[in-house]
Amino acid sequence: MTRILPPSEPPSGPISEPLREPSRRRRSARERLAGPDLSPTQGQGAVFFDRDGTLNEEIGHVRNAEDFRVYSFAARAVRLVNEAGLRAIVVTNQSGIGRGLIPESLVHRVNRQLTRRIAAGGGRLDAIYYCPHHPEASVERFRVVCECRKPATGLLEAAAKEFGVDLARSFMIGDRFVDMLAGKRAGARSILVLTGVGQRELDDEKATGIQGITQPDHVAENAYKAVRWILANLQASQ
Repeated sequence: MTRILPPSEPPSGPISEPLREPSRRRRSARERLAGPDLSPTQGQGAVFFDRDGTLNEEIGHVRNAEDFRVYSFAARAVRLVNEAGLRAIVVTNQSGIGRGLIPESLVHRVNRQLTRRIAAGGGRLDAIYYCPHHPEASVERFRVVCECRKPATGLLEAAAKEFGVDLARSFMIGDRFVDMLAGKRAGARSILVLTGVGQRELDDEKATGIQGITQPDHVAENAYKAVRWILANLQASQ
């Protein structure tokens, strides 16, 4: 599991090297940045964001950092989460590492770009967790059935353990139904956004009539509007 924590002075800050784990790790990867207020707060809620198609443009596997484009509303969405006193955490599948399509170093670089772009817009990501695995990965050490590849819940559970997050008071925002399922399985509420492949996923769901646990609690135009819905619901429940 790689965890990225935001720099203390946006948009730059000290970045430590990724933690090294056993070669056949079954858990997610974590990379770390120095940042403020990192101690766990028991019972705190969180907003979990998918990365590609939710905070940045969906282009498949990001093969060049120069092609990485963060949505204009992403920093505002994260900033609202910060101001509400919730943790803002990214959880993302990055099987391109295991498939041998992209180096893990590129994922680190792109994640740092995302963190800095969010910081430049006044937001703060508390962490980024990613899963490099795939059951049919071409890179042998990542060829595992892991605990962290969404719709499994390992990414969310790792963040909850590290930050003292109450998953029942948390939300998952993403553009895929695997995000919805991961959130629901973890005990969080889920919001499907129509950016990325979200509209296509919703259209396919309507065509096939999929029902049940994958159904989002809400459908929003984008991550910013998803956060606005979350905060309105929290205020109404007080």
